[in-house]
Amino acid sequence: MAIGGLISNRNFGCFIDSGKVCQTNHAVVHRKGERLYNQGKTFYQNLCTPRGSVSRNSYSPYLHAISSDANILKPTGRVHDEGDLYLIMSLQSGIRSHSIITKQRSTGRCKSYLSSNHLFRSCIQSRKLDKLDNRQYQKYEHVKVNRTRAYYKSEDNDITKPEVDSLSSIEGSSEAVLADGNVLKLSSWWEQFPKRWVIVLLCFTAFLLCNMDRVNMSIAILPMSQEFNWDSATVGLIQSSFFWGYLLTQILGGIWADKIGGKRVLGFGVVWWSVATILTPIAAKISLPFLLIMRAFMGIGEGVAMPAMNNILSKWIPVSERSRALSLVYSGMYLGSVTGLAFSPILIQKFKWPSVFYSFGSLGSIWFALWLKKAYSSPKEDPELSTEEKELIMGGNISKEPVTVIPWKLILSKPPVWALIICHFCHNWGTFILLTWMPTYYNQVLKFNLTESGLFCVLPWLTMAVFANIGGWIADTLVSRGLSVTTVRKIMQSIGFLGPAFFLSQLSRVKTPAMAVLCMACSQGSDAFSQSGLYSNHQDIGPRYSGVLLGLSNTAGVLAGVFGTAATGYILQRGSWDDVFKVAVALYLVGTLIWNLFSTGEKILD
Repeated sequence: MAIGGLISNRNFGCFIDSGKVCQTNHAVVHRKGERLYNQGKTFYQNLCTPRGSVSRNSYSPYLHAISSDANILKPTGRVHDEGDLYLIMSLQSGIRSHSIITKQRSTGRCKSYLSSNHLFRSCIQSRKLDKLDNRQYQKYEHVKVNRTRAYYKSEDNDITKPEVDSLSSIEGSSEAVLADGNVLKLSSWWEQFPKRWVIVLLCFTAFLLCNMDRVNMSIAILPMSQEFNWDSATVGLIQSSFFWGYLLTQILGGIWADKIGGKRVLGFGVVWWSVATILTPIAAKISLPFLLIMRAFMGIGEGVAMPAMNNILSKWIPVSERSRALSLVYSGMYLGSVTGLAFSPILIQKFKWPSVFYSFGSLGSIWFALWLKKAYSSPKEDPELSTEEKELIMGGNISKEPVTVIPWKLILSKPPVWALIICHFCHNWGTFILLTWMPTYYNQVLKFNLTESGLFCVLPWLTMAVFANIGGWIADTLVSRGLSVTTVRKIMQSIGFLGPAFFLSQLSRVKTPAMAVLCMACSQGSDAFSQSGLYSNHQDIGPRYSGVLLGLSNTAGVLAGVFGTAATGYILQRGSWDDVFKVAVALYLVGTLIWNLFSTGEKILD
């Protein structure tokens, strides 16, 4: 059976698969006959220059093909840099015998591939022929081709003058067109990046924007209160109005995400809170009630973010990468706070306070465009996802149908679920106290001025961003080495509880402001290990209901922030900062006990 074809290209990478070619920039391929079979399970062992050792960048007009089996591959020609002569290699396997003719501008020394002098900018990288039989296709390897023309024909036909120039090639095309009319879609480096980590990076960016839009009010409220003559009680009311909507959509966001998919819910949330951010200056100029409603609307949008993210990552990320993925996403929140606190004063100083809301809010539209194009709620919905990555993500599990009814009685009857809820409350009590009251502590106790207090307030967010990712890497490493998920979650959350408890208990003993700041930073750094503990556990115990589970536990966490912040003010009126820290330490210890007694890393809800 005669097999013939030719390839024309200019500076493109291509994949060679059983006589077919598809490339990453542009090409036109003409193919006749059947697929190239190899019954002898042959492969190219070496392809290099004889006649002494020749360096990669040297020139030699001769090129021999060497094989472990002399009967399989033998040289029958040569390559000349001007292209007037051809290299003909005979591949003999069983009955069939074929020839490959390659014309290129120069050659070099290589193993299992043709290589060229880099001065001519021409190369063909490794082409690997895997083991085949007459029913298997040849696996493809990426080949970089630069102004190269290749022809293959059977030995029973004469090699004629190249016909490549008669074929057209479209510059900048991202498709390969076969003679039979089929169009092969090509992949760029972005599309070759693991799709699951594209989803993670998009979620990371969403959480970055989430906290940027949230913390900008804490800076803008100062010039706003001067312009509109707000007293401290009004300022507190405005700051708290965000949580009205935020509390409302925690559980609802989880239900929506589990039923209709995380892509739609998270996309809705980002658009909603971005629009609310942009409208905040307009609402403030209309009246105070309009501003309170707009801040509550913003809370509604941000309230669905965490449940929706948890839902989508539960479907996209395998358990061996879960801690790293979640830690990276949550570190986006911390870095968002840093970015918002850093850029808001600059924008206010140069363009007045409304510019903060307009600029930050408009970034959501850019993110939403990428989200619509690249994101899917689950791997089975993505038509471009490779089979290999889908198998890695699914892990042999059968995909479940979308949730239609939430089994509330079953969920609330499980002790690990209540361990999540209670421990989330204990964790957020201490975390919200530190983040809310830290500037006051620095100013009243450590005697820092406001500028110094603001500078040191950024330090805990940076520390949490770094240590969250370190903790995620450690947790996934332990899981990959055979430690049970339950043990890993208990270890990481114990660090997240006992670390802050220890460092907060040392604050009453330190003598210098520098040591106090160090203790606060270490407290928040160890607290970040919780991202690989309780924050990863929702997906462990109930991946189908991970959105609802996070909605439940985060509702308790938000309530802890609200009550803890108010209780701290009450304690300071009648006591001292030591009493504030003692309450937080006690809750950390209670959380440690409950977590180690009742939590699990095994799936209990299906």
